[in-house]
Amino acid sequence: MNEDKDFLRQDSNYRTLWAFQKAECIYDVTYYFAHQFLRYNDRTIDQMIQAARSGKQNLAEGNIDGIASREMELRLTNVNRASLHELLLDYEDYLRVRGLEQWEYNDPRCLQTRAFCRTHLDSAVYREKVKERSDETIANIAITLIHQCDALIRGLIEWIKRDFMEKGGRKEEMYRARKSSRKRDGFNGPNG
Repeated sequence: MNEDKDFLRQDSNYRTLWAFQKAECIYDVTYYFAHQFLRYNDRTIDQMIQAARSGKQNLAEGNIDGIASREMELRLTNVNRASLHELLLDYEDYLRVRGLEQWEYNDPRCLQTRAFCRTHLDSAVYREKVKERSDETIANIAITLIHQCDALIRGLIEWIKRDFMEKGGRKEEMYRARKSSRKRDGFNGPNG
């Protein structure tokens, strides 16, 4: 392991994370949905958009903050997850109070949606597709995306935890880097 290279990694690119790409799709679908199907003075518009935004932005912020603090990365990744669950409840509430159907897990529409969402991470695709769909269908698409993103985030959290257990925190990384640098430079301390 090259200590200098691994010390405070700088190669972090949250845009390549599948969870981030899926969160961006959720944001775009939610932005359209909230403005298209909720009344203009409904507070839920802002709440849904902010929850979707937080779901995306906290992944980016956590990924970048993770360069210096695994604790902050875990905290923000969990905030992301909580925001998406808040949004999930908004979509479920929308369907329930309007007497619309939330598709069952094995419903053919749900199976088709899960397969599509699993392989499509480009938010532009969703921005076009939602224009042709009903509110019930869009809400179910969003629910599917949220569940898939949640699974990816849980995997990301497990990776962060495992990485911390293997490498330690930033203080341990700093100590190893300093020790490696001294060894490489031939500095063994004041006594030899």
